[in-house]
Amino acid sequence: MPNLIGHLVLFLLNFITIVKNNYFVYIITNKPHGVLYIGMTNDLRGRMWEHKESLVEGFSKKYKTRLLVYYEMTDDVKEALQREKQIKKWNRDWKIKLIEEVNPEWIDLSDNLPNFDA
Repeated sequence: MPNLIGHLVLFLLNFITIVKNNYFVYIITNKPHGVLYIGMTNDLRGRMWEHKESLVEGFSKKYKTRLLVYYEMTDDVKEALQREKQIKKWNRDWKIKLIEEVNPEWIDLSDNLPNFDA
């Protein structure tokens, strides 16, 4: 029995580690083909709530970027930071192409985010 408990504890610790290690690079806008904001977070739902409620001063609040039109996920924070910087350096046409490859209608993806914690 102690061996089973040990395995269960190890499993739960690994599960918690996996859950906590989701990082998202995302693009939000104020309207289709509007202003684009690129960001990175480990809590996409929470971050989108902050954007929609205008809780953080800055670009997103100023330009009312509230629509999540693109996101990608990784378990590596360095990879997420690198990808965010990479996309920010791209010209606008490349960013639009990236969005339209997965979201040609520019719908707000934040309304139907999957449960990343499961």
